[in-house]
Amino acid sequence: ATFSLAPLGGLPPLRVRCAPAMSMLGGLFGSSCTVDITLDPGDANKKTAALGRDRKDEKAYIYTDGEDVMGTAVVSVKPGKKLEHQGIKVELIGQVDMIHDKSSSYDFFAITKDLEPPGSLFESKQYKWKFGAVDFANETYSGINCRLRYFVRISVIRNYASNVVKEVDMVVQNLFPAPELNNSLKMEVGIDECLHLEFEYDKSKYHMKDVVVGKVYFLLVRIKIKQMELNIIRREIAGNGTGTNQTDNETLTKFEIMDGAPVKDQCVPVRLYLTGFELTPTYKNVQNKFSVKYFLNLVLVDEEERRYFKQQEIFIWRKKVG
Repeated sequence: ATFSLAPLGGLPPLRVRCAPAMSMLGGLFGSSCTVDITLDPGDANKKTAALGRDRKDEKAYIYTDGEDVMGTAVVSVKPGKKLEHQGIKVELIGQVDMIHDKSSSYDFFAITKDLEPPGSLFESKQYKWKFGAVDFANETYSGINCRLRYFVRISVIRNYASNVVKEVDMVVQNLFPAPELNNSLKMEVGIDECLHLEFEYDKSKYHMKDVVVGKVYFLLVRIKIKQMELNIIRREIAGNGTGTNQTDNETLTKFEIMDGAPVKDQCVPVRLYLTGFELTPTYKNVQNKFSVKYFLNLVLVDEEERRYFKQQEIFIWRKKVG
């Protein structure tokens, strides 16, 4: 499937073209039709975003909770052919896809509009369709072991051959208000008689374009530390609801905040801009299938390449679409 964006004028519909699947019988008699479906942005300034890690080169329009979704569907009948069908419909579907366990994938949301009752078409036909005030309760997500999609599908239902189907994806992003409580993070860590330090971050909840500001105090240093870095770690916990979970940690950045040996009572400032990293909001038990957490990981490396680290969970929220 391929999206195309025209360079001139307002935002055009996003378009996906692919050949319909054919059963053996359908292949024997050939397909008398093809289908196409487009999304109408409704706003010339509507933003787009990449569809995810496995489809980074594909852009889709961004929708938010309660927004209308509309567009056009075209059923093209070959000249001189008759298309007999058992109905033509358009669906908006929300789907959780467990990448390594297809049996656990399922549609959690679906609304349908019938475009044609069962009958015959003798020529190509275009349909306008609209789903009003759609309940986009979840955001789209593309992870290591799971994926959450929203897409619109047109289907021409046939008796003696495979249905002719086309899908077009969308991106869903939902805004959240700033947290009312946002306490600082402060912790003392160390190794008995060898290393004692205190780190502090100005808050525990960050929006996706925020700045992590903090400081590290070295209260006792009897280990030859040569380097200190701050990592952002994304932890994806995917499960099928039966207690069997797959946990994957992904390091999004390694930011060096000190190069060289610290001394007692030294204070090292921390300032890490979150812009530019492929963050999502924190997700908790989405559709009882997956969660996504974020951690700040403070790492110290000594001259013998031993690593000392302390993780602290943070909460990420979306302040702006796009």
